[in-house]
Amino acid sequence: MPKKHILVIEDESSIADNLRYALTSEGFTCTWKAIGMEGIEIVNNESIDLVILDVGLPDINGFEVCKIIRKSSDVPIIFLTARGEEIDRVVGLEIGGDDYVTKPFSPRELVARVKVILKRQPTFDTTTNETTSLFSIDKEKRRIYFCHVELDLTSYEYGILQMLLNSPERVYTREQLMASVWSTPEESYDRAVDTHIKTLRAKLRAINANNNPLTTHRGVGYSIKADA
Repeated sequence: MPKKHILVIEDESSIADNLRYALTSEGFTCTWKAIGMEGIEIVNNESIDLVILDVGLPDINGFEVCKIIRKSSDVPIIFLTARGEEIDRVVGLEIGGDDYVTKPFSPRELVARVKVILKRQPTFDTTTNETTSLFSIDKEKRRIYFCHVELDLTSYEYGILQMLLNSPERVYTREQLMASVWSTPEESYDRAVDTHIKTLRAKLRAINANNNPLTTHRGVGYSIKADA
């Protein structure tokens, strides 16, 4: 099998060198860019399996880089930052990030996180397609349509939405969603589910503002209405 190609967008050469060494030692192909816009160009023109993205870049904020990438790609993104406030983690998740690592960090631990994300597989059935009056699912291509419009989903958003659609009206706790969608739920936190539900609601509302199929059950979890 071809080696997985990791793009590192990081302006500190010492950090980038350590990451490149750790990644190549584990069998990955690694490309390094110190400028955000150069990293975006690589994502647009080459086959990239995962991006490690520094938030504090010299030309453009890493969050803005993520937003631009998300317009055309669902490639997994791990944020690197010197800041550790919860608001930064929430912002990173809301705009489509898959993980968040605060500096200083262990390159070996980061490589382990890369492996987890790349091998992540949904635990629910993906062999059949489903259609309701509101949603249709193409499980082979991992696409979900709402009101006949394809949703632009991150991997976590897809996993949460498909799990909810597997059993409409059933209430899933945050713990159940994390156990099924996250490969290593112990490395995440309850707020992550809430954050992804928030972004899912925004994407559904952008297509049909008059229909909100996602229901919050306070203190319990979430359910979905598959029919109008």
